[in-house]
Amino acid sequence: MEKLIFIAQAAAEAAPETAQNPGGSNFIWILLLMFAAMYFLMIAPQRKRQKAHQKMLSELKTGDDVVTIGGAMGTITNVKEKTFVIRLGDNNKVEFLKAAIQDKVAKDDASTTSVESK
Repeated sequence: MEKLIFIAQAAAEAAPETAQNPGGSNFIWILLLMFAAMYFLMIAPQRKRQKAHQKMLSELKTGDDVVTIGGAMGTITNVKEKTFVIRLGDNNKVEFLKAAIQDKVAKDDASTTSVESK
């Protein structure tokens, strides 16, 4: 056991002294660059989409056609502080949280499901 301790002490004494922090500042710069890249590739686009969704929700009004996150399509009949009352089908009214609205459906004059004849 004493031989092991002696060998470890001898190895520690014989080891040449090196710089305390070789390349430490390079590691910090790489870490900062990785964080900046993550911000611009992931966080910034998500915040942009979130702001656009909030703007869309604030502009919704009675009569707009919407799609919920569950896929239900309907027309807004009443706007409340935190919810929308949406008519689904024939006089079926359901109240949804504003956060549950995914998108506003554009009203098109031409039906996309009709077959055009030549």
